[in-house]
Amino acid sequence: MTLEKLVAYAANSFTLPDVCLRLREVLDDHRSDADDIARLISVDPSLTAKILKLANSALFRFPSQIDSITRAVNVVGGEALYNLAVAETAHAAFKSFDSKLIDQEKHWNESVYCGMAAKYLARHVNLRGSERFFVIGILHNLSELVVANYDPEGYQQYVKDDSHLLPWEKQLVIFGFDFAHLSGLILERWQLPMPLYYPVRNLQNVQKQANEVEIALLACAQRVTIREKSQEGLNKIELFTPAIANSLKVEGDALGGAVSYANQETHKVASLIN
Repeated sequence: MTLEKLVAYAANSFTLPDVCLRLREVLDDHRSDADDIARLISVDPSLTAKILKLANSALFRFPSQIDSITRAVNVVGGEALYNLAVAETAHAAFKSFDSKLIDQEKHWNESVYCGMAAKYLARHVNLRGSERFFVIGILHNLSELVVANYDPEGYQQYVKDDSHLLPWEKQLVIFGFDFAHLSGLILERWQLPMPLYYPVRNLQNVQKQANEVEIALLACAQRVTIREKSQEGLNKIELFTPAIANSLKVEGDALGGAVSYANQETHKVASLIN
């Protein structure tokens, strides 16, 4: 089983909806304006409804109601709406790789939880486009579903491994790669922009964690999620490794805030995308 075969399998099994690809083209065209973006999204009533619900959710906390896509473009911004469209698409991608070996609802909620924690931390350290980290958090472990579908025997071996290694360390031992790296390669093949796939692809690169705040932030959010939501034995996982602490400058109360925010809002936001 090679990375290329898995990426090809994922790309052949699921493709991004046309609206996501066209929206990306419109955003990258300097001649386009807010009305072009609004018209494109409004063609899909279901996507429109879900994006408006997300725009009015705890992801943004705007003081007044956003009641139209045109207003959403003007208030939230085109890039933020693209990220929300990708987040909505993510749930369809998860469902397309449904596996009896994985509790789909639990996996989805843990992914959204990571996204919520990452979003909170990005907002706390004033990173531009903090909603992007919500999407990145959701997508970083997509490939676990892909692997379970493609190689169920290997995945069962991974699940049954009772060593004291961290999940990505077990993945390297059993598969020769970590799931986040594979997820990043899949997102790149799906033609998502580099700011979405690059932090995912390099999530477990310790050197990059130490020098790139976006990767350190995602790594911290992943560890928070593992501590709060994963199986017993990992509830004492180190949240601030030396590498993460080198580039992510947050205090302990910020982590507490991220946990509280994710605990409070994950179920609400996850259900809006379902």
